[in-house]
Amino acid sequence: MATRAGMAIQTTGSGTASAGTDKGMGKMKSQTRVVVIGGGIAGCSTLYHLTQEGWTDVVLVERNELTSGTTWHSAAQVTNFGMNQTMVGLKSHSIELYRELASDPDYPINYHHGDGGIRLANTEAQMDGYRHFASMARGMGVEFEVIDAEECARRHPLISTDNLIGGLWDGQDGDIDPAQLCQALARRARAAGAEVYRNTPVIGLTQHRDHSWTVHTEHGDITCEIVVNACGYRVNELGAMMGVHHPVMSMEHQYLVTEEIPAIREAGHRMPLLRCPISDYYCRQEKYGLLVGFYEQNCKTWGMDGIDPHFVNALCPDDLDRTTDVLEGAFARMPALMDVGIHTVVNGPITYTIDGAPLVGPIPGKRNAFCIIGLRAGLGEGGGHGWLLAQQIVHGEACYDTWCLDPRRFAGHANVELTALKAIEDYQNEFRFHFPNEHRPAGRMAKTTPLTPVLAAEGAAFTVVNGWERAEYFKPAPDFDVTHSFRFDESFDLVAQEIKAVQSAVGLCEVNGFNRFEITGSDAEAFLDRMICGRLPRRFGRVGLAYLLNHHGMLKSEATIARLPATDLGPERFWYGSAAASELHDMDWLTQHLGSDEDVQIRSLTNDQTILVLAGPKSRDVISAVSRADWSAAAFPWLSVRECFIGIAPATVMAVSFSGELAYEIHVPNASLYAAYLALREAGEAHDLRLFGALAVESMRLEKGFLHWKADVLTEFDPFETGLNRFVHMGKPQFIGKAALETRAAQGPSKRLVTLEVGSKAAPAHGGASVMLGDAFVGTVTSGGWGHRVQKNIAYGFVSPDYADSGTELHIDLLGDRVPATVVTSPLYDPEMNLVRT
Repeated sequence: MATRAGMAIQTTGSGTASAGTDKGMGKMKSQTRVVVIGGGIAGCSTLYHLTQEGWTDVVLVERNELTSGTTWHSAAQVTNFGMNQTMVGLKSHSIELYRELASDPDYPINYHHGDGGIRLANTEAQMDGYRHFASMARGMGVEFEVIDAEECARRHPLISTDNLIGGLWDGQDGDIDPAQLCQALARRARAAGAEVYRNTPVIGLTQHRDHSWTVHTEHGDITCEIVVNACGYRVNELGAMMGVHHPVMSMEHQYLVTEEIPAIREAGHRMPLLRCPISDYYCRQEKYGLLVGFYEQNCKTWGMDGIDPHFVNALCPDDLDRTTDVLEGAFARMPALMDVGIHTVVNGPITYTIDGAPLVGPIPGKRNAFCIIGLRAGLGEGGGHGWLLAQQIVHGEACYDTWCLDPRRFAGHANVELTALKAIEDYQNEFRFHFPNEHRPAGRMAKTTPLTPVLAAEGAAFTVVNGWERAEYFKPAPDFDVTHSFRFDESFDLVAQEIKAVQSAVGLCEVNGFNRFEITGSDAEAFLDRMICGRLPRRFGRVGLAYLLNHHGMLKSEATIARLPATDLGPERFWYGSAAASELHDMDWLTQHLGSDEDVQIRSLTNDQTILVLAGPKSRDVISAVSRADWSAAAFPWLSVRECFIGIAPATVMAVSFSGELAYEIHVPNASLYAAYLALREAGEAHDLRLFGALAVESMRLEKGFLHWKADVLTEFDPFETGLNRFVHMGKPQFIGKAALETRAAQGPSKRLVTLEVGSKAAPAHGGASVMLGDAFVGTVTSGGWGHRVQKNIAYGFVSPDYADSGTELHIDLLGDRVPATVVTSPLYDPEMNLVRT
């Protein structure tokens, strides 16, 4: 999520200092603050925006000439469309920046802004998606239109309406000259004091004990505080120099430019851009012809076995034969293409990441190292990506929550082969957005546990969490499947049945991949107390929920912290547990704040153990049947932790509940996981135990007011705005972000997180949907779903404080309809928390 204004970060002015230098192989600086490596749109944008944030002692080094990699042959489309608010926000910044550059009288650039663009659709499910994206963009001050087929043809007179329902209109769409754009950014950066060194290959990197770097080039060394990898398709050549691998793969991508089309010259206006998920192509006007690009199913990776060092300003051989299927679809949609010749064919590499979104931010496991890579739509987005990266480098955070771009969102499973499979899949589906309930097949089973095949045999349908296969729900028959949709799907009743079993008897759920660190050492308690804004568990055998803030006083991480005594399994220790996706993010944050003189050790157990959640009123009966320990409420109350055996399996059990029912989190070494599972299943037979999945967990946590990291817990908001006051102890002498939080608390909240009861039985409110009061935008949904125990459609969202009181009547723009939404008191289920204490 991103708010329209985003997090308030103090930035500097325009940074128009004395002119800097553009040097080919001239004398270089030997010392600077930041070295940006790579002279395409990513590097030029980062360099420029660093100067805008006030850092002018910065340099860019490029192995050849600027824009000599992917940038020079880009189709250079500039759209405002994005899959989330952060992407829309950064694209809006790109558009405004490019408009400013185009109007510069001293160095104007060619930018066709406002031609408009249409994303086509031939299914109602696609149209629902466009309605959601229009609602989401409204919160960022961007207006999209959802239009029918006839209006599509009126705005783009070259298209046929056969097999067409409608589309999404982006009035800001356009295209730009790639080389001129990068030169303009570099020119402004140099004017602010930055330097650019062309024809300067980097041949090595050395990181020093103080975390500074030396960049070794063919023309000498540059020592700096920070390095930035902006190397395009050569990203992993530089990555190898610092001992890391980035999940980025290059794909060959072809487009052609036609001869002149008379209808375009006669139209009297520029043709809108077109993107077609029906036939996998795009087109835009190029002079009086069309540039037509293809995302063919028979696609090819590029450079997997190395890249020729002399591949500079170069292209791959033309191969239009493999685009025949796409061409046929394009001809059917635009018959004018059949009557025009081909002027030029371009086939060049473009980069994809393992999930299709760029990697912009800190490099995992490294200090003072950042990257801006995997920009498959680099020209259109590059202005915004460089803007957000510069903010992270200078201020530690950007104005928006950038998790959707964070390089640490993938763990070690993101190897070359998996990245290639996912890049191919993403390329083949370039204009087909992911539905909320869609889990695409490429590269599955990357991370599993001993229970994965067991649960599959029980009928599990799986979702993927940080590469882990996690049961989402359990199918009634092997051939059961759901329809991809933004509405409630065929799993609705199945999830209801799973929840009913948990509520009335007992359920069992595997939660794999849960991030788990063991923290030991004589300074472990003081270290953790400094890291969190609340209280640590005071006694051994106790568990607590904690929040970590950044230096701006905003929410950084959420962790369950358990305090374990010394046993034969280890010394006194803390267990730090957080969301599966946070594994690398949280390890970086913790280790970066370790003092050099602190006796603290952090060991990851994430891949060694798995959680079995036993939940429901009969869960105590089941666990008592498989363990000799006393599980009474008196002996093992809520928020307790102990080590024990489940059958023959060693386990660490916590009395915590994400469902709101009496529950136990049973942490088991993977080697013993199947044994623990069998023991619980056998003991559960007498109590009607049923398996349940992630969708049931999601429904129950919404009813209980429990938050989801990076859906509801965001760096754009502080804990008071997020309703987490009870987890903040301002009386502590210090914790990270305390001073900034005190300042924010005195200023009052910009938004408040609320729970909404949504007046729809057809669809949940998806993250990003706009919350409205009449025609006025007042907030944004963060997450939503159906609460089966309370029989309500529930959403969480950040709204303006004036509208945050219980009983306030609002609306949500839900798939094109204004649906009533009432602010209600949370939690909706068992508000006194009696069940977990039973």
